[in-house]
Amino acid sequence: MTLRESTREIALNSGHPLRDWMFHALLGACLALASTVHAASSEIGPADDFRTAMQTLVAGDTLTLRGGTYSLTSYFNLQLTGTATAPITIRAKPGEQPLLHFVGSGQNIVNVTSSAFLVFDGVEFSGGSRGIRLTTSSDITIRNCHVHDTAANAIAANDSGSDYARLAFIHNEIDHTGATGEGFYLGCEADACRMHDSLVAGNYIHDLTGPAVTQGDGIEIKFGSFANIVRDNVIHDTAYPGITLYGVNGHGARNIIERNLVWHSGDNGIQADSDAIIRNNIVLSSAAAGFGANSPPGITAGNLDIVNNTLINAQNDTIHLSGVGAAVLIANNALYASGHNAVFASGTTNLVTLSDNVGSGSLSGVLAGFDASGDIAADFVAGSYSGTLPQNLIPKLRLLGSADAARLSGDDFDGVVRGTSSDVGAYRARANDLPSWILQATFKQSPTIFVDGFEGGTAP
Repeated sequence: MTLRESTREIALNSGHPLRDWMFHALLGACLALASTVHAASSEIGPADDFRTAMQTLVAGDTLTLRGGTYSLTSYFNLQLTGTATAPITIRAKPGEQPLLHFVGSGQNIVNVTSSAFLVFDGVEFSGGSRGIRLTTSSDITIRNCHVHDTAANAIAANDSGSDYARLAFIHNEIDHTGATGEGFYLGCEADACRMHDSLVAGNYIHDLTGPAVTQGDGIEIKFGSFANIVRDNVIHDTAYPGITLYGVNGHGARNIIERNLVWHSGDNGIQADSDAIIRNNIVLSSAAAGFGANSPPGITAGNLDIVNNTLINAQNDTIHLSGVGAAVLIANNALYASGHNAVFASGTTNLVTLSDNVGSGSLSGVLAGFDASGDIAADFVAGSYSGTLPQNLIPKLRLLGSADAARLSGDDFDGVVRGTSSDVGAYRARANDLPSWILQATFKQSPTIFVDGFEGGTAP
């Protein structure tokens, strides 16, 4: 007898005149109880049948992986559906490190298809072609994981026709990829799929420059993706830009790139061709521009707000805009270009507004809105063109109180509320001249940024 049948039998035998009501009430209670009963916590090790253990999880289940290497040699797919109140979680046992390793490069390590409300927490992934590939999935969280030494990109959500909503990639380490080599490849070429309302935050991405790497963006979000936040990531030594975005193609709100640290990019430090807010970022020593908008075919550069960033570059321009065709605001930035342009713009340059930027370098294609009398040695507590860390880029002298208050970002690189401190660059001034977190090659740490691993601080 099924659950529905047995419940109806109880209601019918009660003799109560409201037995139909009783049937539905009892059925609801039993179904809720069944859901609770099915939710389970279990723990396995590398010697167990971990493939089956993962593939048979249901809503509310938590699977804990003990430390050790879980070897894969063939295609591995997870199709798992949790709920908002009962997600499925695959996590590392506290104090131990499970590694899912694909032997060779013939398949992705893990494929996640047609899934929802699934969480990976604290798991290490290596080998294979891609590390983790998501297809036709939403409400997926990958946090505290380490993906490395893959033959292609580390984490991808790029299946044609897919609509990826509410993905969260939080506090993961990504390094040593191959081929196109992106740390994150999110969305599809030519808007064939898109990611939206998603978060890429607090990740540490580095060393995407190996001999097999042909591209190597740290975070790439493709054309058509919208309403995403890229926040508090530390990115260095990438062959392509540390962060690359294109445009939203009319689908929704602009993307936000904020409070990231990027250095030693082999291309632009940050590239966002259109439809983005870029604020409170620090970019040092890029082979191309600190910030670039390249206007590739089919995309018009513009609909950009570039506010309160600190960009230092001895190799090239700090801001380089090609083919401007829509409004661009450049305000309150500390722009230090040694022997290069602080701002270069081509296209319809009367659409570019500069306001209260300070630093050194020249202007090309634009006029006014930039005080070029800056001195990098005097204007920061301890800044330089070297591109090496640590540096202390708390503002001094010309940068203090020089910002356009009407266009001031609400917080700063550390997530500290600016209030009435109208300071130019990624930081507001401090009484002790010390940032909350010293710039360095590791995860960004600040009590104002993360709460229980998720984003905090000032809302966008």
